[in-house]
Amino acid sequence: MQSSPKSVTLAALADHLGATLHGDPAARITQVAGIETATPGALAFVANPKYASLAHTTKATAVLVEPDFPELSAATLRLKNPYLAFARAIELFYQAPTYAPGIHPTAAIAPTAQIGANAHIGAYAVIGDHVTIGDNAIILPHVVLYPHAGIGDNFFAHAHAIVREHCQLGDNVTLQNGAIVGADGFGFARQSDGSWYKILQSGPAILEDNVEVQANACIDRASIGETRVHAGAKIDNLVQVGHGSTVGEDTLLCAQVGLAGSTIIGKNVILAGQVGVAGHCTIGDGAIATAQSGIPSDVAPGKVVSGYPAIDNRQWLRSVALFNRLPELLRDIKSKLK
Repeated sequence: MQSSPKSVTLAALADHLGATLHGDPAARITQVAGIETATPGALAFVANPKYASLAHTTKATAVLVEPDFPELSAATLRLKNPYLAFARAIELFYQAPTYAPGIHPTAAIAPTAQIGANAHIGAYAVIGDHVTIGDNAIILPHVVLYPHAGIGDNFFAHAHAIVREHCQLGDNVTLQNGAIVGADGFGFARQSDGSWYKILQSGPAILEDNVEVQANACIDRASIGETRVHAGAKIDNLVQVGHGSTVGEDTLLCAQVGLAGSTIIGKNVILAGQVGVAGHCTIGDGAIATAQSGIPSDVAPGKVVSGYPAIDNRQWLRSVALFNRLPELLRDIKSKLK
């Protein structure tokens, strides 16, 4: 990663992160890096046992590890959550772009829009009638806010993000490039001649505080009622949240997850990449679906499910093991029938 010229001692870094240092307190860290590519001066981390062996050969000056991790030739910073600590360390060495308050002359802002203090509004941004935006907004080029959208403080919209009419966003919401909040849900009624009649999508999409929607993800508006993403939820790239769905607090929807309409996702749920959920299903609090699971029915709170149709993860693992042995088992059966 690009690093700043900043250099800190391990002693200072340990103090900043609340870690216990094993190593030279005067050693200096100038960058952060992955455990495999780290060079002298770098800080790396191990949070996944899969990479634990690499900690013994890394060239990093120091490694963030859990308290009971074996001693290494490199210095170690020991604490309960190395991954979180690494995230905080990145902030010390990477300087993200900053955006001074101001409005670009090509931005089109309706006279009825209300914009809070310290806003940065980029080139060709469009802000419609009766839009309200809180303080400290950063709105980058080509962002479009439709009429009557309501947005809280500290809004950060990257280029080409769109918020449709009457949608409501809380404080500290981030929209990555191309994210679309409140596009029409996929609702059509069949007519007597076989054609499809479009159902007006009248209900807004609501994003509560601290929600992040990443690139090219879509949170559809509802035909009636609302689509709601609760506080702290994170929506990855290319995710589809169908109309009338609810996503619970602090839930993660990973890349290419698809929720059909009126799906209810509990809080602290994790749906890994490419998980699909059929419409009108309820996924209980704390449930996890592993990658590419297809969920056709409700999932109880705390369950871990896999496969299609999604079943208990342990049963799925046993089934997969048996599936791989099917040719061998078939040969055994045939030999016994001879």
